[in-house]
Amino acid sequence: MLKIKSALISVFDKNGLEPIVKKLQDLNVKIYSTGGTEVYLKQLGVSVIKVEDITGYPSILGGRVKTLHPKVFGGILNRSGNKDDINDLENYSIPKIDLVIVDLYPFEKTLKSGESEQNIIEKIDIGGISLIRAAAKNFKDIVCISTKKDYSNFLKILNKNDGRTDLETRKKFATNAFNISSHYDTAIFNYFNNDNDVFKKSFKSGKQLRYGENPHQKGTFFGDFDEIFIQLNGKELSYNNLLDVDSAVNLMSEFVNNNPTFAILKHNNACGLASRNSLLEAYKDALAGDPISAFGGVLISNKEIDFQTAEEINKLFCEVVIAPGFEDSGLELLKSKKNRIILELKNYSLSDDHIRTCLNGILKQDKDNITDSKSTFKTCTFKSPTKSEIDDLVFASKICKHTKSNTIVLVKNLQLTGSGTGQTSRVDALKQAIEKSNNFKFDLNGSVMASDAFFPFPDCVKIAHEQGISSIIQPGGSIKDILSIEYCNQNNISMVLTGIRHFKH
Repeated sequence: MLKIKSALISVFDKNGLEPIVKKLQDLNVKIYSTGGTEVYLKQLGVSVIKVEDITGYPSILGGRVKTLHPKVFGGILNRSGNKDDINDLENYSIPKIDLVIVDLYPFEKTLKSGESEQNIIEKIDIGGISLIRAAAKNFKDIVCISTKKDYSNFLKILNKNDGRTDLETRKKFATNAFNISSHYDTAIFNYFNNDNDVFKKSFKSGKQLRYGENPHQKGTFFGDFDEIFIQLNGKELSYNNLLDVDSAVNLMSEFVNNNPTFAILKHNNACGLASRNSLLEAYKDALAGDPISAFGGVLISNKEIDFQTAEEINKLFCEVVIAPGFEDSGLELLKSKKNRIILELKNYSLSDDHIRTCLNGILKQDKDNITDSKSTFKTCTFKSPTKSEIDDLVFASKICKHTKSNTIVLVKNLQLTGSGTGQTSRVDALKQAIEKSNNFKFDLNGSVMASDAFFPFPDCVKIAHEQGISSIIQPGGSIKDILSIEYCNQNNISMVLTGIRHFKH
């Protein structure tokens, strides 16, 4: 147990600091400080020694250099059991420091605010990061408090142990300090980095989940969930809930500016989706797409959920409901099921990167940000799609892009009527989509078909024709494209090529 007799305090954010410095004063701890922190402490009536009085140098270069001095770092880095270190402290009149409370300039916050490059650069901390690393390195002799999240715990320790700390506690605080410093450096590096051959990603903390994909697996979520959602009701989200929510939000991002649109997802794939003039109609038609799979699913809307729609939703057992807003009466009704997770989606930009583990490393790619539209279509058949078919083709392609490969998606009148997901054969994907459509009594005559990749043979086109499908969208690119095109021409089917494949694995 080491007694704290002296402390260096220099923080950008003064919130939460007062109870600690008052306690340190009660314990007769000698306090060194500089700049705004020194002024703040004096306003609290705390006795403070200026760092400049130790170093003999004022703050220079507009505050860029304040604590970078051997008399400061010598006081932090000296080893209590080392005779040479002790002699150096005496010979050079270096005061020993037992506690360092330092935070960092808000680099990430400044970056997000969109300020000028100069202001961003000025928020790259030099002295603070150096003090934190030095104090954390010397944890055997020094306590390093590098974030106000540690203030409460540290204050409890001060009160409980009369200003003393044990080695385990100091090492824990040092671990937190290196977490802070490494995260900070990663953020700065990523601001400067334009090299796709280098990858660094950092999260300061993670949320332990009940379990992973299965109960025997551990799971943790690293990220700021509250930056994207307001949770209005329900239990904590599971690993699988989070995957489904991610899929739902990415899918619905394709329909943000559309008429009222509702989607129902299960195991990361849409099992129902429809756009209508009212949200109630959109929900009913999305549910009709596959009412069996909808049980226990994740529901998402692109519009505020009103009471009438909430009444219909409440009849279904579902895990999660997501919307940009909820009518008060509708929200209260949905909250009647205490475990039902209700999420209000904020106006938030999703990541442009897609990252996953692979072998002993990771794979990183750009997110598939291309959405097929009428302007990108190239009609390759004698017959052109009608206006309503074009609307359905765009609609089907959006769903197809967010469905596990190999996939075929069938749509009619802006309603998902069937999809084949995650099949090893494109023919099997089509057969699965047709079977689903037939099971729920959809008439496929006049419907459209979307494929995430090209048709190497005309077999899918033939099967589609036999079911009455009248228009097809696919990327093209097969050396045998002409076979599918010729079949369409012979059977009065329109086909458009996009030139963009949408694999999703």
